[in-house]
Amino acid sequence: MESTTAGVGVEFDGAAAFRGSQASSRSGGITVTTTAQGLPTHIRLDRSQLDKDPAVLGAEIFRLCRQSAMAAGIALRDQLVASGVTRDVVDAMRLPTADDLARAEQLDDHEVDAPTSWLRRV
Repeated sequence: MESTTAGVGVEFDGAAAFRGSQASSRSGGITVTTTAQGLPTHIRLDRSQLDKDPAVLGAEIFRLCRQSAMAAGIALRDQLVASGVTRDVVDAMRLPTADDLARAEQLDDHEVDAPTSWLRRV
């Protein structure tokens, strides 16, 4: 797909906007593949993950879907910049940056590390 911006030819692979992305839990026990918008298309769970409380497991899957969508947005941002779209235009699209993803992962890590219960299996 070719488009022009201010008289400058820009080559852009329009399919990149629709490519999915993948995110995995720290343990690797959960892997989600999502659309660029964060909708899950594939979820892989290790058997050990099924021992988790369903609400905790669901929250972790949702968190990974958000991270995967952010990764797809970062890839789209990088491709737009590499194809010659000006940073002002890309910034106006409000696509996530690598720093945004790093901040989200830090917040998620903090929330994941917080105990959901003081009870433990005996």
